Amino acid sequence: MNEAHEKIYRRLAEHLDTLPDGYPPTTTGVELRVLERLFTLQEAELAVHLTLARETAGTIGARANLPVEEAAPRLNAMAKKGLILSVEREGEATLYQAVPFVVGIFEFQVNDLTPGLISDLVEYAETRDDPFPRVKSIPQLRTVPVGISLDSHTEALPYERVEELVRTHDRFAVANCLCRTIAGMAGTACGAPLETCMFFGDWADFYVNTGRGRRIEREDVLRLLEQANEANLVLQSSNSKETSVICCCCGDCCGVLVPLKALENPADEVASAYSATYDRSACVGCHKCLDRCQMDAISPDGDRISLAINRCIGCGLCVATCPSGALRLVRRENADVPPDDVDEMWDIMKRALADAG
Repeated sequence: MNEAHEKIYRRLAEHLDTLPDGYPPTTTGVELRVLERLFTLQEAELAVHLTLARETAGTIGARANLPVEEAAPRLNAMAKKGLILSVEREGEATLYQAVPFVVGIFEFQVNDLTPGLISDLVEYAETRDDPFPRVKSIPQLRTVPVGISLDSHTEALPYERVEELVRTHDRFAVANCLCRTIAGMAGTACGAPLETCMFFGDWADFYVNTGRGRRIEREDVLRLLEQANEANLVLQSSNSKETSVICCCCGDCCGVLVPLKALENPADEVASAYSATYDRSACVGCHKCLDRCQMDAISPDGDRISLAINRCIGCGLCVATCPSGALRLVRRENADVPPDDVDEMWDIMKRALADAG
């Protein structure tokens, strides 16, 4: 990469670093190689003019000193490549929006992965000192309990019940899990179902319109949630009352759960309204919960189990198969109220980055 090109990609990297969860530089420059694989020079020059606000091609083009006749097709191509988000509604002008590198550009590459891109992404992840955002505000994903782990007596708000999150929408799509796709290409797939990432509303439309996913119905989503429970997958929704995505995540491949599991106290790093509680006297020692936990929070203890609360992220997988009721979910004392939607969540995260300098 010559000096002039590096300057363009460096500016883009700095722009992405102002978005939620950032895009910090490395000592090797691998973050620029990643961008060079994804963006042409023209796309990189235009991308820095997009914000988290949804805007028309004319507005963005004016900021970039491009006529709309040039800006619109370029933005459409970028959306098709998964470099930005586009919102298309009948009878209205298409809107375009910048997205973070994660969750956003990275996940949008699910159908366009190459060995070279994966190699650079792995190097970038390993080069970063901290696998989690360097500026702490709120996580982008929220752990939502599997439906059957919340009984009728459990205090739960609508955005804490996964079925209620689904019922607020009328447009749905499903796509392959990026993390398990990468693991499959590396020959380390865990065997969990692949087509498990569900999208809602404008995000569902985007995945369908750009060929990243397929349209499904509400009943299909509920069926996929049942399948996720059977496969011991943790449900992670966008951290907002109105969800845009629900990921079904495993502790073997997931880019969020794997580094989370490596921590001493995973419970401190997640957005979750619940934690498990354990009644040893009620436990029948079936040990069905041992393989269910993706955080290694449950371990054998003689003919019973022990539960490490500091490792529990409140997913409810253990509760869903406990035959005696020894394991139950209880509300955390410090359970946060999430933002209304993804745009508000991103705004909170972006302001935290700006305040941190």
